[in-house]
Amino acid sequence: MATNNLIRAAGVVLLREGPSGEEFALVHRPGRRDWSLPKGKVEDGEHVLYAAMRECDEETGFWPLLQSPLPLQSYSVGGRPKIVHYWRARVREENGFAPDDEVDEVLWLPVTEAADRLTYPSEVDLVAHAAQLPDTTPFILLRHTQALKRAQFDGKDDAERPLSGKGRSQAKDLVPILDAYGIDDIRSSPSRRCHQTVNKFAKSLGMGVVHEDSITEEAHREDPEVADRRVAFLAQDPRPMVLCSHRPVLATIVNAAAQALGVEPGSERWESELDPRLAPGAFIVFHRAIDPEGEARVVEIERHELRSH
Repeated sequence: MATNNLIRAAGVVLLREGPSGEEFALVHRPGRRDWSLPKGKVEDGEHVLYAAMRECDEETGFWPLLQSPLPLQSYSVGGRPKIVHYWRARVREENGFAPDDEVDEVLWLPVTEAADRLTYPSEVDLVAHAAQLPDTTPFILLRHTQALKRAQFDGKDDAERPLSGKGRSQAKDLVPILDAYGIDDIRSSPSRRCHQTVNKFAKSLGMGVVHEDSITEEAHREDPEVADRRVAFLAQDPRPMVLCSHRPVLATIVNAAAQALGVEPGSERWESELDPRLAPGAFIVFHRAIDPEGEARVVEIERHELRSH
């Protein structure tokens, strides 16, 4: 698909628990005379994850908590290609709905009534798909943002090598993006560049950063199996978690998380998502369902870079 005139949009299938079961949020757009899911264009320089949350808030008055990604929608508008990214989402916060020329009504309907009311068949399919998915909790593997180059660092201990100026800006940019997932457990290699990457995010939540000694570059070189076992253990922790580490460690920890969550080795379904070659500040999200016995299994996997393409 050509990207020079591509329209990019993002939205959510927003759920809540109603009196008789799950309900889905639909919006009425008077200018288009349609009923649709909350969505809108990604603004210049805006990350697609934040765009989905912003559009949901603007159109419904609810700030969402993103869960599993849903199938990408693609079609043409006025001869231009358009893609829409959707996520299954829960209500995180109610900010109040204010009708305007864009959206003048919000309805919460059960899945069958939502299907009857929605104007577009593709959105009916999205609601049906989201209705069949379980609630999930994220386990995020994050590569630290851009660090000062080794040749430019005059310290004796590489673990003290900090982020570059660009890396500090990237760490700031991560704050609203990671917040999409409702993280309440932040872990990191104790190396300065990893800690700095997640520290702004932790401060924004009023939380601390838990250091994981096994996922430093030095510890991984000495015994990668320790990192493997530790990440496999953390992948089964049901708390929404982000874990920040280093490029040389990523292959080990991505594989450990995938195997711990039941992903078959060489899985074609998630082959591209599980590529451990992440750019600085990029991350992989394992969306996990927790069964009644407390066992976690993967439902979906997605990956994101800081620069949203």
